[in-house]
Amino acid sequence: MALVLIGGASDEHVARALQAFEGAGWRLAAEPVLGTEADTVVVVRDAASLRAVDALGLRYVLVHHGPDDGVPEGTYARAHHRVGAEELGDLARRLRGGSRLRVVCAAFGFKYGVPTEADWVVDARFLDNPYWVPELRPLDGRDPRVRDYVLRQPAARHLLDGLEAVLRPLLVEYRRRGRAELTVAFGCTGGRHRSVVLAWEMARRLAGEVAWEVEVRARELAGEGRG
Repeated sequence: MALVLIGGASDEHVARALQAFEGAGWRLAAEPVLGTEADTVVVVRDAASLRAVDALGLRYVLVHHGPDDGVPEGTYARAHHRVGAEELGDLARRLRGGSRLRVVCAAFGFKYGVPTEADWVVDARFLDNPYWVPELRPLDGRDPRVRDYVLRQPAARHLLDGLEAVLRPLLVEYRRRGRAELTVAFGCTGGRHRSVVLAWEMARRLAGEVAWEVEVRARELAGEGRG
């Protein structure tokens, strides 16, 4: 649930956004005040209005519908969501329904490029590489022997512990802002060993929460899995 502020490039854009949110069951309020309930939509049009909301200490999601309005520090510049008309209904339902955030733990090889969908990129190339162990080279990070080789390294555990501690509270915030999917991409040289182990292990650690669901994608491997 969230308090949603709506801005737009014109009155028409604002009206269409309000129609979509009201159609999804949101309440409309004239202005944000202390005690404004969640599931409420308020229209803000300029930077001064946003500063006033910030001064109240309200937590909100800011949606801008339409093109850039050219207002410095205005709704377009500060929006959590910039959406077109075709996206309004889905966003309104998602924000109100509190649907689960999908967290994708992805593995990739830097030699093939960073995935365009990556939101967070974690470089695993500082870890010892199973590729240089003859009996591990033909395997991949899904094999228990490769997994053990990588996770036995103190640096791998340090990375995973620290990243998990950072991610957990931030995933709650991403979900509260109505984010549908977040990709944490682990990269190693070829995308078959270290990155795959870390992606699966982080997925295992994050799985089982009510607020989000977890998926594993290993780009350089033939198959994909869910965790």
